[in-house]
Amino acid sequence: MFKRLGLVLAGLLACAQIASAAGTISLSLTQQFGTDSKVLAGGKLYFVQAGTVATPQNAFQDSALTIPWPNPYTLDARGFVPQLFFADGNIKVRLTDKNGVQIFTADNLLVVGPSGGGGGGGTVDPTTILSTGDFKSNYGTGVLSGFVRCNARTIGSATSGATERANADTQPLFVYFWGVDANLAVSGGRGASGAADFAANKTITLPDCRGRALSGLDDMGNSPSGRIALNFGALATVLGTGGGLESRVIGTTNLPPYTPSGSVSNGAITIGNLANIPTSSAFSGNNNGGGGGAFGVVNGGPAAPTASQAGSSFTGTAQGGTGAALLTISPIMLTTIYIKL
Repeated sequence: MFKRLGLVLAGLLACAQIASAAGTISLSLTQQFGTDSKVLAGGKLYFVQAGTVATPQNAFQDSALTIPWPNPYTLDARGFVPQLFFADGNIKVRLTDKNGVQIFTADNLLVVGPSGGGGGGGTVDPTTILSTGDFKSNYGTGVLSGFVRCNARTIGSATSGATERANADTQPLFVYFWGVDANLAVSGGRGASGAADFAANKTITLPDCRGRALSGLDDMGNSPSGRIALNFGALATVLGTGGGLESRVIGTTNLPPYTPSGSVSNGAITIGNLANIPTSSAFSGNNNGGGGGAFGVVNGGPAAPTASQAGSSFTGTAQGGTGAALLTISPIMLTTIYIKL
């Protein structure tokens, strides 16, 4: 009996914990004003993880934490803040006017609960869920809710003409990209801030992951490892740098050092002027010194013999090379790479 009672109490305690899994903040259902005391129409309310500079965290429309608000949320013509729900814990909020000028920032606001009213669902730890800018690989090819594909197309507001997604829910990722990677192109050039450019209906280009595997930066907060320096050089520590080739043609400098060796067989040596050599070392005849008799050839004798050798050449055996490019790609599987809005 006591054992069953303990199980019941544990169940009730679990229900109580679930009921307080989500909550709200005092900013909900308020009207905001600018520094000129006028209603903050079009103001931007950002939801950020507590203790961070600008790491986004979701705010939700419902206590079950299933329907997120856009981040930042754009205040209506009354400067009105809707009902906001968050996972239990703390939250940071930042409010700007429609031009991106900051009105206030408040960090470590306590999320007050329960807001779930006994409904299902457990506590959501923001460090264990995907945040804006996180990659996700999916075994599919189409559009995925809450994400966009990293395909070098563009995102922006509903009237921006963006090619991957034109919708208000792209604002958190637009602002995030604008801040972390200055090399991502913004249509019409970069303005005062990411929020201002989004409000101006500009677009920003998504990272290009088409046909590419992901790799860590060469430093990532430490000194460069030098593991990819030959390919990327100084860009090995620059976020978003692309590099590498599917194949390469090997040049002479890529070959190992090698000294060829061999031997040449020469032909017979040919001797010239042999017809001018006498068959005897003495000749018969007269000379100016007296009577007839044998005499030796002293001056003006026959030409000396000459020797010659034909030129030699070395011809190796053809090895059958064609100069085809060397494949450098490793075994991979292809999926679609998405990034969180």
